[in-house]
Amino acid sequence: MNLLPLLLVLAQQSQALNGFDAYVSKAITDWRVPGLAIVVVKDDSVVFIKGYGVRELGKSDPVTVHTRFGNMSTTKAFTAMLVAMLADSGRVAFDDPVTKYEPGVQFSDPYVTREITVRDLLTHRVGFGDPDYLWGTSGLDFPAMTRRLRLVPSTSSFRSRFQYNNVTYALAGDVAARAAGTTWQALMRSRIYGPLGMTESYPDASELKAATIADVSSPHGIVRDTVRVLPASLEGIDDIAPAGSAFSTATDMAKWLRFLLDSGRVAGRRLVGARNFAQLFRPQQVIASSQYPATRLMDYHFQAYGMGWFLQDYRGEFIAYHTGSIEGRSAIVGLIPDRRVGVAIFTNLDHSELRHALMYTVFDRFIGPQSPAHDWSTEMRALYRRLADSSRAAQQAEESKRISGTRPTLALDRYTGTYVDSLFGTATVGMSDGRLTIQAGTAKGQLEHWQYDVFRVTWPDPFWDPAYVSFAIDLDGTVGELRFVDGGSYRRAK
Repeated sequence: MNLLPLLLVLAQQSQALNGFDAYVSKAITDWRVPGLAIVVVKDDSVVFIKGYGVRELGKSDPVTVHTRFGNMSTTKAFTAMLVAMLADSGRVAFDDPVTKYEPGVQFSDPYVTREITVRDLLTHRVGFGDPDYLWGTSGLDFPAMTRRLRLVPSTSSFRSRFQYNNVTYALAGDVAARAAGTTWQALMRSRIYGPLGMTESYPDASELKAATIADVSSPHGIVRDTVRVLPASLEGIDDIAPAGSAFSTATDMAKWLRFLLDSGRVAGRRLVGARNFAQLFRPQQVIASSQYPATRLMDYHFQAYGMGWFLQDYRGEFIAYHTGSIEGRSAIVGLIPDRRVGVAIFTNLDHSELRHALMYTVFDRFIGPQSPAHDWSTEMRALYRRLADSSRAAQQAEESKRISGTRPTLALDRYTGTYVDSLFGTATVGMSDGRLTIQAGTAKGQLEHWQYDVFRVTWPDPFWDPAYVSFAIDLDGTVGELRFVDGGSYRRAK
């Protein structure tokens, strides 16, 4: 057997990543990322895999290729894959009406209720963006969220715009589970984790915690220009699990990448039909404007969404990728399908856009040199620094408009009470040590007077930005309404 061709290929692959380890090490320092894990696959081979830094600041436990990180929204590609697998067996079809599997679901527009399909759920074109007030701190379980979808107002025509939506993506996962007669978590284990040998992965935080795994990264964020460990819970997204609850490792993501780059095969055995696999990477919905500032630096010609994947051209190549972010954690998975190159990156820092920089750097290494050459870490760090400065200046400008010397209309205890709304739930205003407090869902904060009948809410989690609430006085001189300035109104319960 002549091994020379194989050895030449392996040498070329290795050469493509010369100096990459040092580049990542420097970039992590520059971006102040506590810990990162990365894996690169070319063809059917893992050509680079490594963990960097620590799982938690202040502790010595290192990140390894077996450290669990949150997949967050890169979970969506798994959910779309499950639907494709079930479509092979006729259990579900992309263009089936959602009500075939979820007869109780309703949307604000009866036409949408009647016409919405599984494909619509998987492509973020349902007519409104993510109602994030229904998950995270709402205290609602998923069935309660779906019952409230009928109250969520449309913000665009059905199917006319891409509007990212976690709740309806979770609904797609629930459709798959109902079609298969099981749970989404069980589907992940039986249809993906098991066949791919992803023994270090878990479909949600509840299962990860039950397994008593110690090697798990902690969430971090930049608070007042200092990287800090955040109190975010692991289970923050379990109630909408198919949209982003999975946990995995660089080692297991290598198996996922190999599977994707081999068009849905494992060891030559196809787990999803070629036709339905191709559907996932076919542009389904045009994206009119960039979802990520990082892509502003790319001279692309199109951006679209497939099913579970953002699609774009880069240097003449078709690429697919998806990010994942939730408080304190970031991820990205990127593919150049025609070159059979894939990369997965996990970090334990909130919205660390080093992920984009490293993905495009890996792509450049395999596409080949370009002129002028780009140091994406440096260029993207400068971009995000400018954006942060601009955001900070805008916030300061807004706060400078505060009118000093005003007082609340009523005595503070007159604002206390329970406020309710069919969509947003319950907000309770109380008093503690002479100060007003608020609880909306599971989120608790303190109110300080801002101006007139507007109060600023500060939260125990230092990473959360302050919110602002205003109170409306009814004709009888009592408080009748509480409104979060950035959205959400509640009437006072009688």
